[in-house]
Amino acid sequence: MSVGRTVARAKLRLAVAVLGVLGAVAGCGNGGAAPAQPQPPVSATSRAPSPSATSSPVPSPPVSSSATPTDPARPTPRSTTQAQECVDRVYSGMSSAQRVGQLIMSAVDTSGVTASDLDLLRRDHVGGVILMGHTNAGAQHVRSLTDRVQSVAPTVAGSRVGLLVSVDQEGGQVQVLNGPGFSEMPAADVQGNWPTAQLQQRAADWGRQLRGAGVNLNLAPVVDVVPPNLVSANHPIGRLSRGYGNDPETVARQSTAFLRGLAQSHVESTLKHFPSLGHVVGNTDFSADVTDDVTTRTGDFVLPYRSGIQAGAGFVMASLATYTRIDPANLSVFSSVLLRDVLRDQLGFQGVVMSDDMGNTVALKSVPPGERATRFLSAGGDMVLTVDPSTVDAMTSAVLSRVSSDASFRAHLSASVHRVLAAKVKAGLLDCSG
Repeated sequence: MSVGRTVARAKLRLAVAVLGVLGAVAGCGNGGAAPAQPQPPVSATSRAPSPSATSSPVPSPPVSSSATPTDPARPTPRSTTQAQECVDRVYSGMSSAQRVGQLIMSAVDTSGVTASDLDLLRRDHVGGVILMGHTNAGAQHVRSLTDRVQSVAPTVAGSRVGLLVSVDQEGGQVQVLNGPGFSEMPAADVQGNWPTAQLQQRAADWGRQLRGAGVNLNLAPVVDVVPPNLVSANHPIGRLSRGYGNDPETVARQSTAFLRGLAQSHVESTLKHFPSLGHVVGNTDFSADVTDDVTTRTGDFVLPYRSGIQAGAGFVMASLATYTRIDPANLSVFSSVLLRDVLRDQLGFQGVVMSDDMGNTVALKSVPPGERATRFLSAGGDMVLTVDPSTVDAMTSAVLSRVSSDASFRAHLSASVHRVLAAKVKAGLLDCSG
């Protein structure tokens, strides 16, 4: 693809993203979770869904009358033009290192933020963090932690650029934040049996708890569809009860209700794990060469993604499996066929494409950290998630080196930074109200 075409597409996508920002403002978002049960820990990156290309979009459930009012602390742009100009202004005011940093999400342990953690976030201008490790310390503890993380947020061109603070808060075995101030969330297979209005309201309650603790991005919902006959064999989703159902219609309906509830409370959501972990057996956190020989470009994964995208999901997480019937030569995170042709062009997603964990996962142990980052961004990804902070320096250095020598890569990176900044406007992390 030519640089000129890339830039043009980036501007078009930015305009669409900003429109989504203002629509969300007017109408109102797998990290390193170690399972609570004696199961192998689930990494900050679990796996992906399975909808049907021929199914019609799931109708939107009505917004509850008890929807959270607009948070007065969230600066809101007065117009689409203002928001787009703000994003452009902040981008122009950033150094190359600051731009690259926006595309990295590193890890912070829920036990507390250390001085070395803060030094890393500042030094590499990291744009987001994932909270790792189950805690029962409660919301007040988490808020003190997230406040410390936000203390390193830079001010660029007169606007403060806050950090995305994410967590795996799905329910059941994958609920990182617990204790006073956090409700116990049932597993997704239980949530899948609730009426959508009930699920949406409960998700809004959970979202308020996250927002109050300083978390603005939930790495949920899981939209993988595991067939009934594979539930006990499917390690990443089925055996951990992370699925909303065993058919694409149920998963689409219930995951979209969950997503809408989070949005009521101004928490961004993440559809995962693209394109699907529903037909695999192994878990990419612990196994290399996890392969799906079933999923196709128009397979059953499509419906939950279409529904979630239409409902305003701002983030999609790409899995680390290989899909032989779509792109047999590349893992999903390295596949431009999946990330550009399918997710962007076929499904129309304009938001931020995040990787599953690229730090500790066994699936990438043979690939140097810097190459992991550059290959993902080259393929169409936007934000590199690593639960291993020791990989951040290598990743940012490799991306900076590639930016300085490759005009096409530089254009792709520009588009990605614009998407991340637009997502931060939506999340109230970038002040464009002036």
